Amino acid sequence: METVEMNSVSLKRPRSEDDVANADEIKRQKISEKSKTGNDSGQSVETVTEQPDKSLLEDTKNEIIPNEESEEQEDEELEDSDEDGDPESFADMMKHGLTESDVGITKFVSSHKGFSGILKERYSDFVVHEIGKDGRVSHLDDFSVPVDDEDPSEETFTVLSDEDKQRLEELQLLKNKETSVAIEVIEDTKEKRTVIHQAVKSLFPGLETKTEDRDGKKYIIAYHAAGKKALANPRKHSWPKSRGSYCHFVLYKENKDTMDAINVLSKFLRVKPNIFSYMGTKDKRAITVQEIAVLRITAQRLAHLNKCLMNFKLGNFSYKNHPLKLGELQGNHFTVVLRNITGTDDQIEQAMHSLREIGFINYYGMQRFGTTAVPTYQIGRAILQNNWNEVMDLILKPRPGAEKGYLVKCREEWAKTKDPAAALKKLPVKRCVEGQLLRGLLKYGMKNIISAFGIIPRNNRLMYIHSYQSYVWNNMVSKRIEEYGLRAVPGDLTLKGATAVHIEEEDVDNYTIHDVVMPLPGFDVIYPKHKIGEAYKEMLVADNLDINNMRHKIRDYSLSGAYRKIIIRPQNVSWEVVAYDDPRIPLFTTDLDKLEGKPLPVLPTDGKFRALKMEFSLPPSTYATMAIREVLKMDTSIKNQTQLNTTWLR
Repeated sequence: METVEMNSVSLKRPRSEDDVANADEIKRQKISEKSKTGNDSGQSVETVTEQPDKSLLEDTKNEIIPNEESEEQEDEELEDSDEDGDPESFADMMKHGLTESDVGITKFVSSHKGFSGILKERYSDFVVHEIGKDGRVSHLDDFSVPVDDEDPSEETFTVLSDEDKQRLEELQLLKNKETSVAIEVIEDTKEKRTVIHQAVKSLFPGLETKTEDRDGKKYIIAYHAAGKKALANPRKHSWPKSRGSYCHFVLYKENKDTMDAINVLSKFLRVKPNIFSYMGTKDKRAITVQEIAVLRITAQRLAHLNKCLMNFKLGNFSYKNHPLKLGELQGNHFTVVLRNITGTDDQIEQAMHSLREIGFINYYGMQRFGTTAVPTYQIGRAILQNNWNEVMDLILKPRPGAEKGYLVKCREEWAKTKDPAAALKKLPVKRCVEGQLLRGLLKYGMKNIISAFGIIPRNNRLMYIHSYQSYVWNNMVSKRIEEYGLRAVPGDLTLKGATAVHIEEEDVDNYTIHDVVMPLPGFDVIYPKHKIGEAYKEMLVADNLDINNMRHKIRDYSLSGAYRKIIIRPQNVSWEVVAYDDPRIPLFTTDLDKLEGKPLPVLPTDGKFRALKMEFSLPPSTYATMAIREVLKMDTSIKNQTQLNTTWLR
C-alpha cells in the first residue's frame, strides 16, 4: 500500500441554505465566470452551491417563537442576515482562508486515481444518524405518545387565547410589573375551570393558579409561586412518582445545529435550555437524527410542538430515570450523496473498497481550524505561550476575507482607537467572541487581558488550545506516514486498555497500522521512540513551547494530552451509483419521508448525471469529510472549494 500526495481540487462551495434560489443562481453564474480551473489530471471539476429543499426555504422565519426582545434574539437575527451588499464574491473573500496543507492534511492512504463530485449540493444529501452506547442507531419512526393518565387533555393546548398566552408569558418571564394575570371563564363549568388551571400550570412552569369571583364572574388568577427560581426547574410536585423524571425522544432536524434546535425548543416550551441533555452535537448543514432527554416535560407537550415547528420533528418518546451524557454515544452512521461524479465504475469500486478495507487518515477536519484568515490554532498557540497581547490582537485585529460587515467595522475601529467601548458600539452582535472579549476589556481594563478573555465561555476558550493540539497532531501524522508508510514500526505507540505502550522490535509483527495511535501534546502522554518523537519536540520548540512542560499557570489551559488512532476503518460501508436527471430531486428517502408515506424517488436508468450514494459508520470525534476526501482525493477546505469552482451543471 502506498501513500499518495494530494491534488488540490474543489469539492463544494458551501453557503447558507437560507438564501433564496435566485440569489444562489446569480452568485453561481458570477463564480462560474471567474473560476475555470481544472484538477491536475485535466478533469473538469463541477461544483455547486448547496440548495435548500423548497419545503424548508422558510427555515426559522416561520417558527412561532415567543416575542422576546432579548439581546440573544437580536444577535440571532443579525447573525442570520445577509452581508451588507459587499460586491466581492464569496470565492474572492475566501482566498485568504486555509487550505488542507496549511493544517497538516497532506497524505492519502489509497492508490486509486481521484475523481470529482459535488458534496452537499443539497444539505439533504448528507444525513447523520446517531449510534447510542448500546449500538442502536437512532431513527425517527414513531410519533405516538406514551399513554399516561396523568397527562392533561388535548384541550389544554387550545383553551387559552393568544392574548392570554402573551400575558402569561410576560408574567412568567417577569417582563412587566403585574403580579398576576386574570383570565375570565366565559363558559363557567367546573370542567372548564379545571382545564384552564391545567393549561396554565403545564404550559407556563412556575405559575400557580386559583379561582376568584369578581363582579359575579369567575376568573382564574395566575401568579408566581417562587419568583425567578421557578423558571429554572419545572414544578417538581406536579410530576408523578411512578414516571421517569426524563422524557427521552428522537430529534429529527434539518439545516440546524443541535444547540440552535435546543434553544428553539426551550423558547417554545418556555423553559431554560439547560434542562435538555444529549450525547453529541450534530452539524447544521445536514439532516440529523439523535436522542435528546429533557427534565420533567411530558411527551404530550413535546409531541404538540410537531404542529408548529419548521425543520424539526420529535418522536420515539419514552420516560427514563436518567439524562444523557456528552460522549456516551458509540458514533454516527452517515448516508452521503456525492452528485455529478466523474469517476469510472472501476475508480469508484477501487476507492470504496479501499475505504472499507484500509480506511482513511484520521485527520482533524477543516472545521476544527476556523474559516477566516486567522486560524483558531494560532490563537491557541498564543494562549499556551502566555502571550495575551497576541491573543487579544489575533481575535480583534482587522483580517481579510469573509466576514459580516459589522465585524469589519468593529475591527477597523479597534485598530484605529484601541478603545473597547468605541469598538463595541460598532458591534450589534454582542455574544460573538469579539463582543465578549471587548466587554471583558471594558470591565477589567487593557492591563488585565487574562480576566477579560475569561468572560468568553469556557468551551469557546478551550476550543482554541484544542485546535492547536489538532494542528500539531495532523502535521505529525503526515510526517509519520511519509517516514514509515502504512505499517507498524518499532517505537510506534499502541493502546493496552487506556494505557499507551511502545511497540518493541520483537513484537512488531503482531501489530498493524490500525493499532497505532499518536499523542495530542500534553503533560500526561508519552511520545513515539522513533524520528517522529523528535519531530514533536522540534515543532513545539519552533512555537516557543516546551514539550516537557505543558502545564499552564492558568489551570484551564494546562493540556494533559490524549491518544488518537492514526487510521480509521469505517464500519457498515456500502455504496451504489445511481443515475439522475434533475439535481433538485432527492436520491433517497429520509425517516420523515417514510413516516409521511412518501414514495421512493423514481430515477431514470440512463440519466444525464451519476451520483455516488455511500453509507458508513464512524466512531465519535472522527470527521466524515476526511473519509469522503479519501474517496475523491480532493482538498475539502472552503478556500479550494470556492476558488477552484467551475461550471455548475444544471
